[in-house]
Amino acid sequence: MPVKRLWTIFFFAVFLTGVLSWKLFCVQVVEGGIWKAQAQGQQRYFTQTQGERGSIYLANGDEDFVPVALNRKTYHVFISPKELSEKKEDKEEMISLFTQVLEVGESEVLEKLEKKESSYEILKKNISSHTLEKVKETSGLHIQEEVVRYYPEKDLASHVIGFLGGEKKGQYGVEQYYDEIIGGRPGIIEGIRMKWLSFITKDSTKRGEDLLLTIDYNVQHFVEKELQGAVERLEAKEGTVVVGDPQTGEILAMANYPDFDPNEYSIFSQEEFNVFKNSAVQETFEPGSVFKPITMAIALNSGAVSPEDTFYDSGEKRIHGKVIRNYEERSYGFVDMTEILKKSINTGIAYVQEQIGNEVFLKYLYDFKFFEPTGIDLHGEVCSQNKEFLKGYDINFTTASYGQGIEVTSIQLFRAFSVLANGGRLVDPHVVKKDAASLFPGERIISPTAASLVTEMMVETVEKGFGSTAKIPGYYIAGKTGTAQVAWSKLGISKTGYADKATIQGFVGYAPAFDPQFVIFVKLDQPQTRSAEVSSAPVFREIARFLLEYKKIPYDYEVGKEKDD
Repeated sequence: MPVKRLWTIFFFAVFLTGVLSWKLFCVQVVEGGIWKAQAQGQQRYFTQTQGERGSIYLANGDEDFVPVALNRKTYHVFISPKELSEKKEDKEEMISLFTQVLEVGESEVLEKLEKKESSYEILKKNISSHTLEKVKETSGLHIQEEVVRYYPEKDLASHVIGFLGGEKKGQYGVEQYYDEIIGGRPGIIEGIRMKWLSFITKDSTKRGEDLLLTIDYNVQHFVEKELQGAVERLEAKEGTVVVGDPQTGEILAMANYPDFDPNEYSIFSQEEFNVFKNSAVQETFEPGSVFKPITMAIALNSGAVSPEDTFYDSGEKRIHGKVIRNYEERSYGFVDMTEILKKSINTGIAYVQEQIGNEVFLKYLYDFKFFEPTGIDLHGEVCSQNKEFLKGYDINFTTASYGQGIEVTSIQLFRAFSVLANGGRLVDPHVVKKDAASLFPGERIISPTAASLVTEMMVETVEKGFGSTAKIPGYYIAGKTGTAQVAWSKLGISKTGYADKATIQGFVGYAPAFDPQFVIFVKLDQPQTRSAEVSSAPVFREIARFLLEYKKIPYDYEVGKEKDD
């Protein structure tokens, strides 16, 4: 080959090498940033998502806890009718296959397939792991993963817990009250996706906080069983029980019946939404004679009466033309202050209120905070404005002394009787655990002496009075019955006055009476029985008996031996 041709080939090769090198230099160095960004743009992904919701737990004794609200993955199966129609798949074969795999009706599958312009039609939700494997092997079926709220204990404490609604917002109970705290923070998940794998490089979402409730799993379970049994046995419209610690305000159990399963909240129609209402904090009522110990405590603390004072009961008392009578129009003659509570004498407690005076009585009702919410950490707490009572007529104060004409909530009564049980201080009822350091002694309402005196009277009421069906051998119980008339307006009837037979029957008490570990309030709405002595008091007794055993509280006196007078 001529030398000239070799040189030509050589210089041409050098030229090509130079051009190629320059091109590579431009791509890798001069334009390297641009090409790198494009490559990363194809590999990197960004997803906006919500942080995981915090879990909710009930206490289980002093050291354990039980989950009652969790998150779990679930899988839904969907099809793309548009995609399937474009593939010209045999419709009959698809229907048969999908029906067999998912165990759904042929008409349901056909209805979804007919929506040929749709790219997303759910065929079945919440499939089992067994079905999931079948779906993965079936052409035309797609899987959608979703994280859902799950309530493993079903209807247990449902009114306290609430539920997570369809818009991923807490509804009712602590789910709604603490929604911002347990809901998790939204953010961006950043990751890199390659051919065979993908991994997250950055996650700015934040998981919501967990909640540990003061509700004790075992106590709540027992209370709900007892309440349901009483409502069904006595054919009551509904019932409520509140159990709490009078020293700290911790709620150990809060039950309403009927209740609901928060996993199945969507089965209730709008007309049935009343089942979600927590009556313990969202319903006001006239408490009846359970209010009498509050009136007596006010009288003892203010010095209006002493336990030894007497009153002559003729069976009725007139207030500006209005006549006050006792239960079954009984009369008792000369009685002392303890007898007034023990025999639940309306005329007697009206006399006591008269000694207190309207102005002082009203001041104490404000001190007990009956005209404002307790501030309990549950959604939707209500409080009656008591407009009629606050008009200030003498008859209003008289009837309020025995719990008629004044409205309260169950949680307000729990707080009021905690004052009597703990020696005179207000507590803040709450259902989420607090640090011990944040539980300060509340405002003093009455003196320890007044609290002790009214406690002794309530013990006599259980030992020898109308509350005797609440007695538990070996323990002193402080308690009071109450059978209150129900206003026609509360029954949805536009009529003044009270219904002839509808009553609210309640019992409130604490034990052991002289070292109280718990307060219990039981309320039954319109039971088919004559009085709280045979309805609510026995429910209190069984719950109190369980608590005394559960907490291993020693006897006040040895069973079978004479008690000290």
